[in-house]
Amino acid sequence: VQLQASGGGLVQPGGSLRLSCLVPGSIRGIKIRSWYRQAPGKQRELVASITAGGMVNYAEFVEGRFTISRDIAKNTVYLQMNALRPEDTAVYYCSVANHLSQYWGLGTLVTVSS
Repeated sequence: VQLQASGGGLVQPGGSLRLSCLVPGSIRGIKIRSWYRQAPGKQRELVASITAGGMVNYAEFVEGRFTISRDIAKNTVYLQMNALRPEDTAVYYCSVANHLSQYWGLGTLVTVSS
């Protein structure tokens, strides 16, 4: 079972990107949907998460620039990223978790550079 993340690319500093993640319908009882990122040479870190009840949580480095959302009917979770910085360059992974396991996608590369 694999999630499909998309929407990454090359963007200039200050620009925006919207990441999408299609979650297989076979994953039931999702309790939390999340975005992580991993920059070269660094550990994977949580960017944002949203619970089944709609509570959101953001990493401190987000500083109000990103918004996580989900469309349950479309089995999709989004990450709107604004005011991107070079230090946001990373592979972004979506993840969902239920009572059985945590599931991951392959990741989508975001490069912020002029």
